Amino acid sequence: MKAAARAIGLDAVGVTTADPFHELRPILEEYYGRGYDSGFEKGTIDERVDPRRTMPWAQSIIAAAMAYPSKLKNAPKSVPGARRGFIARSAWGRDYHGVLRERLEALLAWIRERVPSVRGEILVDTGVLSDRAVAARAGIGWIGKNGLLITPDYGSFVYLGELVLDLPLPPDAPMEDRCGSCTKCLDACPTSAFIRPGALDSKKCLSYHTQTKGMVPLPYREKLGSRLYGCDTCQVVCPYNRGVDADHHPEFRPDPEVVKPLIMPLIGLSKKAFVETFAKTAAGWRGKRTLERNAIIALAHHRAPEAVPVLAERLALDPRPVIRGTAAWALGKIGGEAAKSALEAARARERDPMVREEIEAALARLSGASGRSGAEEERRPANDRSGIG
Repeated sequence: MKAAARAIGLDAVGVTTADPFHELRPILEEYYGRGYDSGFEKGTIDERVDPRRTMPWAQSIIAAAMAYPSKLKNAPKSVPGARRGFIARSAWGRDYHGVLRERLEALLAWIRERVPSVRGEILVDTGVLSDRAVAARAGIGWIGKNGLLITPDYGSFVYLGELVLDLPLPPDAPMEDRCGSCTKCLDACPTSAFIRPGALDSKKCLSYHTQTKGMVPLPYREKLGSRLYGCDTCQVVCPYNRGVDADHHPEFRPDPEVVKPLIMPLIGLSKKAFVETFAKTAAGWRGKRTLERNAIIALAHHRAPEAVPVLAERLALDPRPVIRGTAAWALGKIGGEAAKSALEAARARERDPMVREEIEAALARLSGASGRSGAEEERRPANDRSGIG
């Protein structure tokens, strides 16, 4: 079966039982109890701990991984007047959910040729199980201090999925933790999102903030930089990822113009253009508005003066409060007389309370009339009006 899986295109395969993951319960109770969850998770704690809560027939779980590339060949440069953003490696190429599902469907078909009566269910980031917990117990790798599964051959640059079966298969032994005393991932996190090794406060993670649909809270706007989707920092610094670049799956090879795109054309991007480019990738699942919002934040990061007319237009005409509010903040960051004039004009007509607050804060920043220094203004909490949900 494992040889067939490799021939199908799965890079690592392991087997575990469908017995409960009792070690997850205290972790999940803390995770939800303290609000460390992202809100994207599925299922109750009981369902996440015990596979048989949702699949009572389950006896074995095949954990599978597909590696993805980490190096961008012929990467275009971001230069003044042509600034570029960046999409995390996990969203390069074709959306992995479909690719990995196809491979697991092929593996299930191979098994059915030998056991026609077998019952199986495929999970690729769609079920209640913890992909990393299943993969770790199945011996594919170990869970690192950054909370990601690390494999010996491909580091953490892998996609994970499961095939749950009603067959009793011999389980593999878990792999020992090989992180040792290394804390590079913890030290490098831009927002200090790790509570302790292996435990993440999702709401402090920049990857999370690139995927929310509301206003990004002020403390994280500055940190996002040019990130348009996801964050790779804790992976890039990992010693087990050094020199790893698995580009043997054509489906995952990135288009440089898609994964490191010019930022300006993303503002006001048409639905057709979005569908033809980003919607085909894992970065498209949160929609066009989220990508545009992140692009506006990236333009503010670059202090791109050429963006002022485009941002002024968004502030004046865009029907979406999140885009108007983010454009107002960006104009306050970029500055200049044109930005100030656009903000003053918007103040006279804007009726949305959240957008008005952003306009006032941006004008205060430009005029210095807020009574705060610029650094203090950036640290002002905005969680009570973030619109996340």
